Amino acid sequence: MTAGHPVRSVTVAGGGLAGFTVARELRANGFEGTVRIVDPEGVPYDRPPLSKGYLAGAVTAEAIRLAPEQWYADNAVEVIEDSVAKLSPGSGTVLLAHGGEIASDAVVLATGGTARRLPGACSVPVLRDRADADSLRAHLRPGARLVIVGAGLIGAEVASTASAAGVAVTLVDPVPVPLVPALGPEIAEVLHRMHEERGVRVVRGKPVRSTIRSVEVERAHGTFLTLEADVVLAAIGLDVDTTLAASAGLPVAGGVVVGPDGRTSNPAVYAAGDLARTRLPDGTLVRRGEHWESALHDGTAVARSLLGLPLPERPPAWFWSDRYGVHVEATGSMAAPGSTVLRGEHLAFRLDEDSRLVGCAAIDEGKALRAARRLIAGGAIVSARDLADPAVDLRRLAIRSLPPP
Repeated sequence: MTAGHPVRSVTVAGGGLAGFTVARELRANGFEGTVRIVDPEGVPYDRPPLSKGYLAGAVTAEAIRLAPEQWYADNAVEVIEDSVAKLSPGSGTVLLAHGGEIASDAVVLATGGTARRLPGACSVPVLRDRADADSLRAHLRPGARLVIVGAGLIGAEVASTASAAGVAVTLVDPVPVPLVPALGPEIAEVLHRMHEERGVRVVRGKPVRSTIRSVEVERAHGTFLTLEADVVLAAIGLDVDTTLAASAGLPVAGGVVVGPDGRTSNPAVYAAGDLARTRLPDGTLVRRGEHWESALHDGTAVARSLLGLPLPERPPAWFWSDRYGVHVEATGSMAAPGSTVLRGEHLAFRLDEDSRLVGCAAIDEGKALRAARRLIAGGAIVSARDLADPAVDLRRLAIRSLPPP
């Protein structure tokens, strides 16, 4: 791994969406060198279905693969079922956990994250990989009791999937309405109400003691409630392990620090996906992206950087979630300083102090959200009246407000 030399071989540590995208984009852009993906689960697969269709048994393991197995042979991408135990940028090698070394001109760290465990309760199940989903599915039978600690995106999606299977679900969270920073209070409140409307019990409180089959919750005014279950699931977020990068002398700060091109302080080492944290040219460290599209853009940026190609302009941040038969999306920032404008109950916009559109959250309003995303990307100034008026077509508003591409 030496700066200034042409890249003839790339090893990607991690087979999630970011790592797979690096390999795919290298080949799509004509890279003819060696490409390897090292991942303990082997052939890369998509994770969003794990809390929805795959968990429900409606989608097979083969269906969630990011590419058919033949694609790897056709594109000369070697998949090594192992993990990287040590990175040695000076010698240009990675050491595999099961033994052996791989020499590469460039290494991409895309190992993602691990599901955060409940304090003092490491045996309580989590949902992060296919094996977790397979194990949890075995408990999802009519009449079974499931307690989910954490009502964020994953917890809410599992609650929806499990309740549809006839499971008696209890959802525990310390905040009155989860996801307010991501969606704004109005849309978050609509979504949170859906739990009890669909028969899911919601308990506000902090878990203080948890086992595989019970959770003790501290509620308001110091009262305690014990919830019994056939299985408890922890859905309280994601942790990233920066040990591999730190031991190689790379800067870390709640993630592996990279530039907009995914490059670390070592010009032959990159990071992408949940693990990466971007430092902007002005020195600002931005929050790690933990959503599907963020991983996709990271992987694309790294591949293009490796090939010396210009980086594409990133669109405003976007994520989605599905629960109880509705599709939720958000773009930009719903927590930016400013004011919120509502168009009905299922569509919210965020305007900054200059009336510039900076965020949008929506339930089953995909066309409106896509138009809003265009407006956000263009820095459009939009009147609150137009945003609130259902008669105003946002797509036409985007055409009128933005210069032609």
